Amino acid sequence: METAQPNSRELANAIRFLAIDAVNQAKSGHPGAPMGMADIAEVLWRGHLKHNPANPSWPDRDRFVLSNGHGSMLLYALLHLSGYALSIDDLKNFRQLHSKTPGHPEVDITPGVETTTGPLGQGLANAVGMALAEKILALRFNRGDHNIVDHRTWVFLGDGCLMEGISHEACSLAGVWGLDKLVCFYDDNGISIDGHVDGWFRDDTAARFRAYGWQVIGPIDGHDAAAIAAATEKAKQPTGKPTMIICRTTIGWGAPTMAGTHDVHGAPLGEKETAATRAALGWTHAPFDIPQSISKAWNGTASGIVHEAEWQLRFNAYAKAHPDLAIEFERMISGMLPPNWTQLKSSLLALAKSISAPTASRKSSQQMLDLLVAGIPELLGGSADLTGSNLTAGKTSRAWHNAEQGSDVNYISYGVREFGMAAIMNGVALHGGLIPYGGTFAVFSDYARNAIRMSALMKQRVVHVLTHDSIGLGEDGPTHQPIEHAAVLRLIPDLHVWRPCDGYETAVAWSTAIERRDGPSALLLSRQNLPQLSGANNIDPTHIAQGGYVLSDCAGKPEAVLIATGSEVGLAIEAQQQLLQQGRHVRVVSMPCTALFDAQPVSYQQQVLPEGVRRIAIEAGHPDFWRKYVGLSGAVIGIARFGESAPAAQVYELLGVTTAKLIAAV
Repeated sequence: METAQPNSRELANAIRFLAIDAVNQAKSGHPGAPMGMADIAEVLWRGHLKHNPANPSWPDRDRFVLSNGHGSMLLYALLHLSGYALSIDDLKNFRQLHSKTPGHPEVDITPGVETTTGPLGQGLANAVGMALAEKILALRFNRGDHNIVDHRTWVFLGDGCLMEGISHEACSLAGVWGLDKLVCFYDDNGISIDGHVDGWFRDDTAARFRAYGWQVIGPIDGHDAAAIAAATEKAKQPTGKPTMIICRTTIGWGAPTMAGTHDVHGAPLGEKETAATRAALGWTHAPFDIPQSISKAWNGTASGIVHEAEWQLRFNAYAKAHPDLAIEFERMISGMLPPNWTQLKSSLLALAKSISAPTASRKSSQQMLDLLVAGIPELLGGSADLTGSNLTAGKTSRAWHNAEQGSDVNYISYGVREFGMAAIMNGVALHGGLIPYGGTFAVFSDYARNAIRMSALMKQRVVHVLTHDSIGLGEDGPTHQPIEHAAVLRLIPDLHVWRPCDGYETAVAWSTAIERRDGPSALLLSRQNLPQLSGANNIDPTHIAQGGYVLSDCAGKPEAVLIATGSEVGLAIEAQQQLLQQGRHVRVVSMPCTALFDAQPVSYQQQVLPEGVRRIAIEAGHPDFWRKYVGLSGAVIGIARFGESAPAAQVYELLGVTTAKLIAAV
């Protein structure tokens, strides 16, 4: 006698009880969202999501983002049930040390997780970046009937994601860009940690998203499989708009006394409520026990292999018709730089060395981009409404709105949305195929900092161009003059913060950031003109790439070492020259990237900063960061107060970041 096929509700209940059991065992976690969204997840994952559990990284898979990442057991249950390399023992190890099932989903930890979603709203913004990357790559590569880039980005999100301001920044842009392969399911359950949200969240979400230019479906019953399926089918129809499906759900659905309350949001159900829920839903199986009939119905490996095989056939036909494009697509998706990269890098350094006049490093950066954008087709630039100030557009940059969505789009005007820009760039990088860079003023990195932190945590190749890097911007005053920002950014693990002193160091910073595949870089660039020092001194670029090096030495053992970055390196050179006239011998060390210097062998660090020699650091920023290099016997010339509105030279003089101050310290 054949076993009856499980229905949608039984399949969804498998998600619910895996979440309940894992949270109970961990004694912490968030069972409410997985229980409330299980029916939506069952319809999407079993009926619409194009993926292959046997190969989680094949290029044309759909992307799924759980933006309300605290409900991580929903995603872990889906991955396990669908056939990904996530065992029942991994689920039993939820939230434990070194497990594949951490408290919030983390990319590269768990197979099938597309992005790290902890801070609410950023997963949604990452998804916008993924959908943007899909659209740009489709414009770039698809030809006629050969559609090798043709997938959707699906997002689950909750009230918290929509309360975060980043949701406005990212979703407004998604509407402008017409990202019609972006589909979001809003878990409209009316509950957050503090209780019923009507005390602090009464937005008309449907009207809000229609105003952005989205298609809005619903509200629908988020526990009605037929209604969910109909809404999902409608969302897949071409409209030229992203879609928001509003799903009315009950948090903790199925729990007799805790459903619909904030009690089930972030705490285990406990033994009594779990038993009552099993009885209420007719789930007679032991913890972590999934019946074979349900496991079989859930497993998506066979269909996933078919999905990928069908795409491979399409790609093979594409490669036959367009062999050069196929080779370029595979290269870009792999993350490898163009074959002529070594030659391009040499040209970049030669261009930098040819710059002789004092030049702002933001301008030097733009000259580098003239070469880089033309030579690296995967570069996707942009700025948060400061293109003319950040100088982030090269001669061959083609903005989205100017290119009429042609295949040569490689530049994005993000508008005044620093946080949204940074998080969208993370999504672009996570999608694969493009290398994003985006600009704003260094002082506004505060707005973007959490997304910059996430790019570092996820080890994504993203380049943040942060200009107007000091009090040297002058008249705009203290609101725009960064003081603590370089130090704060340097404290982010795995972020390479570059503050180059001239065009040659800027070229090395750009080439190193582009070559780097294990994390992001931030380029802090000046508004004011800087003398050309490293190129003029014929410094080996490999020394610059070590993060700190001897720019100008003295005869014999130095009596002091002057450490400087950016615009203050010129002051250190001036001080060295004046001290030499007094018979004093000092060494000048340029340290454009402290993270890379710290990664060098101790022997190299001691060559640059010899033991027993007094060290003096100078930077137009907060001094405390430099204490680790100068020690108790050294000195730091910096700024521990806010700036002033005045021409740059006057502000430098007022705040004591001067050659005279440096000489006095020696």
